[in-house]
Amino acid sequence: MSPKHFMIAAITLLGVATGETALARSSYCCNDANGKLVCGDILPNACYKRAYRVLDERGRVVREVEAPLTPEQRQLREAEEAAKREAEKRAAEEKRRNQALLATYPNEKDIDLARDRALAEFEKASADTQKRYDAALKQKKKLDAEKEFYVKKPMPANLKKQVAENENDIKATREALDSRKHEADSLRAKYDEEKARYMALRYGKAPLAATPATAADKRPR
Repeated sequence: MSPKHFMIAAITLLGVATGETALARSSYCCNDANGKLVCGDILPNACYKRAYRVLDERGRVVREVEAPLTPEQRQLREAEEAAKREAEKRAAEEKRRNQALLATYPNEKDIDLARDRALAEFEKASADTQKRYDAALKQKKKLDAEKEFYVKKPMPANLKKQVAENENDIKATREALDSRKHEADSLRAKYDEEKARYMALRYGKAPLAATPATAADKRPR
């Protein structure tokens, strides 16, 4: 091959290689402020702070880049991500509770038994308060009878003191019994909720009817 022909071949090969290198480069495209498509081998100035696409040598989109968020958009996204994390946390906790519920009770009857035992223990603990309340009411009747003798004359200081103490005892024990009744109602509701959830998890349905508690429901008279 003559030197001239060799030079031509070298230039041709260099051109082909240069063309292939150019084709292998990525290109960047976006729509400018007027909606016009703008592309370049490097990111065009018109694409700064705008969403753009990265294309391969065949014009295929290989990556999409979002526009930088405004402070308002960033705040909204952070709130959405926080809400998503909280929802995932609640879902994980609910799953854990459901698994624990199914592992605790072999069947729904065991939930009824557990409820009845808990209420029985609760009522047993409330018995002393009920006795104090009953005794205070009995004492009130006795004091009321004594007060009849002092309708038209001053009541002795000692009797006044007994009446005041009795009123305080009745008030305190009645409030304690009311509080315990509220706690017992909450306890029943807790087991009812657990049974309904258990039935839904185990059988895909709710219980037909709530099983009545066997423990007595004592209330202030």
